[in-house]
Amino acid sequence: MTARPEHRWPNSRPPRRRVWGFAYSAATLTLGLLPVAAALPGLAIIALFLHDAPTLGSALLAVPAATAASLVTYALLVLVGVRLCSIGLRAGYHPVFGRVAWQAWTTERLMNMARTTLFPLYASLFTPVWLRALGMKVGRRVEASTVLALPSMTTVGDGAFLADDTMVGSYELGGGWLRIAGARIGKRAFLGNSGMTAPGRAVPKRGLVGVLSSTPKGAKAGSSYLGMPPIKLPRAVEDSDQSRTFDPPTKLVVARGLVEICRVVPVMAAVALAVLALFAIAGVASVAGFGVAALLSGLVLAACGVVAATVAAAAKWLLVGRFKAVEHPLWSSFVWRNELADTFVEVLAVPWLAGSVSGTPVMSLWLRALGARIGRGAWVETYWLPEADLVSVGVGATVNRGCVVQTHLFHDRIMRMDEVTLAEGSTLGPHGIVLPGATIGAGATVGPASLVMAGESVPANSRWLGNPISAWSKRG
Repeated sequence: MTARPEHRWPNSRPPRRRVWGFAYSAATLTLGLLPVAAALPGLAIIALFLHDAPTLGSALLAVPAATAASLVTYALLVLVGVRLCSIGLRAGYHPVFGRVAWQAWTTERLMNMARTTLFPLYASLFTPVWLRALGMKVGRRVEASTVLALPSMTTVGDGAFLADDTMVGSYELGGGWLRIAGARIGKRAFLGNSGMTAPGRAVPKRGLVGVLSSTPKGAKAGSSYLGMPPIKLPRAVEDSDQSRTFDPPTKLVVARGLVEICRVVPVMAAVALAVLALFAIAGVASVAGFGVAALLSGLVLAACGVVAATVAAAAKWLLVGRFKAVEHPLWSSFVWRNELADTFVEVLAVPWLAGSVSGTPVMSLWLRALGARIGRGAWVETYWLPEADLVSVGVGATVNRGCVVQTHLFHDRIMRMDEVTLAEGSTLGPHGIVLPGATIGAGATVGPASLVMAGESVPANSRWLGNPISAWSKRG
């Protein structure tokens, strides 16, 4: 029996209009220059401070104002770009080389860039405000992290939760056509890390779509799904203190806002580090010439990377200490401090060091500084160990690129943490995800883009593949 397609693509191929090929190229160039344009106000402020007193101290004094100016400028550029590209964006099938497809493509690129550059803005009280400004219909008490969507085509109901790296109803491609349709996240629904809701789909009211999973068609209220293709799962919603999950008092809202404002601090630290690096290279150039400065610039940047990684590790220990296998409600100081510590990692340590040393002993050394137990000879090609203290990577084990060793889940707005163990000689394939409480046995292999479910134990010296995993035959 052959499965019927969910929707029928147009039979004919659309004409390829050369002008839109140039439009895509122009958009790519413009998007690449966006960070440069956003940096100009910050550079102007630093230059103003240096005009009367051209010293390192003056430059560092300018960092807070320069950082704020550049972030605001970048946000405004993204906001204007997304709003302009949303004009005339409509559901349906559109030629890839046409106006609507170009607008959708450009909008998604802008949204994706914003998730990185404006990272401190996400997973905060300010995220729903930001998404509404971009044109998304967002209800009350919504929690949203680094979501990727076409804002004008997306609706998020009251009390919904969008976890890290979710994709909501962007677009589909086929046969030279691009398809757009509205997508909806229902009231108090949950879309897990890297979860996807395709165009025309909806996560139902009080529904759950798990980690690395897709939203099925016609899901009923309160239903839960995991995997790709999704399979229905039994799930009991746990009762919890509503004042700590969905309906916090004003004092908790204020307290959280004050903590989240501090997320700009690691951004300022990154800018200050850039200023220090420039002054150090300029100082070498003034003494030994530009040739020597160019030769030594790599060492200067490496030293800055060490400083960045050290500051991020120190922030983790000062803000949250050692992670343990416990639970914390969303509206608690621990969760907010943990997000602040993660911002130090993402905007300071990763750009300056961790993003460039994956798979090297330096990466293992840094992860150990965060509290992870990394065995001798282990190959770790990812920094996505959210609660490093709860991760154990055995001797000679392999964690490939793009993997997430996920030591917490956030269902029902309760952060539940547990240990994850990759035993000696085990392998987690590229872009694999392991959920809390799971163990990959010695010598076992989990294939690429696979999901090891919470509490699952992979037998030693076995091979597994899929989402969720199943036995991987030698012929597979």
